[in-house]
Amino acid sequence: MAQTPQDLKIAILGAGMGGLTCALALAKEGFKHIDVYENAHDLGFVGAGIQLAPNMARVLDRLGVWKPIEAEAVNITSTSVRVGASDSELAHVPLEYIHDTYGYPHMVGHRSSLAGHLYQGCLQHPDQIRFHFATTASDTTFGPKSSFTATPRDHPEQAYRVEADVLLACDGIKSQSRVAMLDLLGIKAGVKDTHQAAYRIMIHKDQIKDDPELLELMNGNRVTRWIGEKRHIIAYPVSNNTIYNLSTTQPDTHFAAATNATYTTRGDKSVMLGVFGDFCPMVQRMLNYVPEGEVCEWKLRVHEPLPTWVHETVALVGDACHPTLPHLAQGAAQAIEDGGVIGAVLSKLPDTTPASIHKALKVYEKVRKDRAYAIVELAAASGRALHLGEGAAKEERDRQFAALRQGKGPVPDKWADADVQKELYGVDATKIALEQFDELFASV
Repeated sequence: MAQTPQDLKIAILGAGMGGLTCALALAKEGFKHIDVYENAHDLGFVGAGIQLAPNMARVLDRLGVWKPIEAEAVNITSTSVRVGASDSELAHVPLEYIHDTYGYPHMVGHRSSLAGHLYQGCLQHPDQIRFHFATTASDTTFGPKSSFTATPRDHPEQAYRVEADVLLACDGIKSQSRVAMLDLLGIKAGVKDTHQAAYRIMIHKDQIKDDPELLELMNGNRVTRWIGEKRHIIAYPVSNNTIYNLSTTQPDTHFAAATNATYTTRGDKSVMLGVFGDFCPMVQRMLNYVPEGEVCEWKLRVHEPLPTWVHETVALVGDACHPTLPHLAQGAAQAIEDGGVIGAVLSKLPDTTPASIHKALKVYEKVRKDRAYAIVELAAASGRALHLGEGAAKEERDRQFAALRQGKGPVPDKWADADVQKELYGVDATKIALEQFDELFASV
């Protein structure tokens, strides 16, 4: 048995945002034996834009990687919600107050910047963190020492068994560890079809150098959301205002016959233009900048809530247990919160017995589970409000937007609502885990 908690052998499956944050948080707490297994050959995240909310920045700052991410990001000072067809403004919400209220601004950046600086942070601890790229994990077993089979993709004949004191499954919505855990516990919970899909688009500044209207958006500090029936587009500048990022949501028509394993498909530009064919000319111009052959569509799926994230010495993290729709821009932030809390609870272990490890992981679940699932549901509700067609509900939503313009009432786009922002940005999950650990540990 390990002599101290820092001597525990920790295996992390997946080097996404949750996995990288877990690894870095544990290294900062002095853990010496952290192995990260990643299916991809490297972390060459091409990705797209990502929102860097204050609750995410708070964790990253504690881990020492926020400053370089912030330096490459764009500070968002307002958001504008607009009618897709006419470009008329439904609401304008100033966001400068966020920094003063929550200690960090609301910024947006490139996913590769976020992942890259988390990875660079991990590389500062070469004696503690080891990466195993191009390695798949399968056949997870659960026990006092959990284990799995690691298979090098380029040399599958060299598969080997890995045993760990703590196994953190950060392997995404397709998590095989989750499947194995649910099967073992006899829990019926599967991936849920949201009937929504998304295009993710990056427009580079040199593409629009002769379009002053789009250059104004590129050079600004605003998040813009164009909404229509069952569809919307959210857009903002990233990478020091050199790239304009667009993310759409629309009804899923291309994955209907696909298996649950299918999450992306090569899209058709003319089809994409048709989906938003009734949106305003400026949106049409933006979509037209996408090169032929570079249209890719993502299926948006979530998962039924799980009764537990923990079994024995294994914990599910991030999209493995709480994938969410993008309408609150909290998917990566919630995985990063998970990682911060994992580092906190394992650092507080009173001893290295499997029973104590299990209890510490249950403290992680207690701190994170209700909050994460509340955010998942709130994101779904915000999407429903944005996508209303003609009728009484849309009329009420638009009345709320009109009242907002007079400085009254809530924002139907929950991402921009001050009360919702308080719930998202005002909670310090890592601090809660540290301050309430003893009480929660005794109760599980």
